[in-house]
Amino acid sequence: MARQAHAGRPNKLFRNLNAKIASIPMVLTALVIFLGGTIWTVVYSFTNSRLLPRANFVGFEQYERLWDAPRWIISIQNLAIYGLLSLVFSIVIGFLLAALMDQKIRFENAFRTIFLYPFALSFIVTGLVWQWILNPDFGVQSIVRSLGFETFVFNPLYDSDIVIYGILIAGLWQGTGLVMCLLLAGLRGIDEDIWKASRVDGIPMWKTYLFIVIPMMRPVFITTLVIITSGIVRLYDLVVAQTSGGPGIASEVPAKYVYDYMFQAQNLGQGFAASTMMLLTVAIIIIPWAFLEFGGKKRG
Repeated sequence: MARQAHAGRPNKLFRNLNAKIASIPMVLTALVIFLGGTIWTVVYSFTNSRLLPRANFVGFEQYERLWDAPRWIISIQNLAIYGLLSLVFSIVIGFLLAALMDQKIRFENAFRTIFLYPFALSFIVTGLVWQWILNPDFGVQSIVRSLGFETFVFNPLYDSDIVIYGILIAGLWQGTGLVMCLLLAGLRGIDEDIWKASRVDGIPMWKTYLFIVIPMMRPVFITTLVIITSGIVRLYDLVVAQTSGGPGIASEVPAKYVYDYMFQAQNLGQGFAASTMMLLTVAIIIIPWAFLEFGGKKRG
């Protein structure tokens, strides 16, 4: 009987066989191109490759040179400022917009489309648009001065001390709509009975959001944070379109540093070392997220 029962159960290896066969190209692509390319980059970051890759290993020399370079330090500082402010403001503004949208306002679909529209644009287009808006000759500064405020000054892209904040404005304009939609989906998943119970108990709306709704939306917030952070690490297009890293190197970011060293300075070893550091940053973000998302479920 046991042998018959075992024979009657389909072998797990052959379950969904067609789907497994169809996924083979994708799995091979992931292993060969993504994983293989990652390993190749890390290995050659320990070489002194210049125009072409060379297996001439020099240990941690490229990393020592990397962290001694003022341009790399400035790029890390810019990314830290941009990343921290982008996380805070995009989450806060996105959640406030989502909370307003969740009130079943009129023309919700139109407003949602308007707020999400900037995300449909490429970062190059966004950067060029905001370069024009922030241009002191015909942008915001020029318009305000034409109204009679002759001493008004607003030219962040031309001031090395605040240029990263000008880039931040463009980034928030483009990305906040996506954050709003993600958090709105989370709000719409909250049981209506929770709102009714809070109103019956006389709990103010802000306390309901702060102590009940937001804790229940933890998975949505974690996913949103991962999406935002991965975009921050890859920041490149906005900087190139708005400032090209200027004034001087005041708006330099790691992704631009990698590109310039690999394709312009023809220093592959230095570019590989910088990209490996970026990879390490992404791993620091992804691993805790995976642990929180999947490790907690397994324990539960």
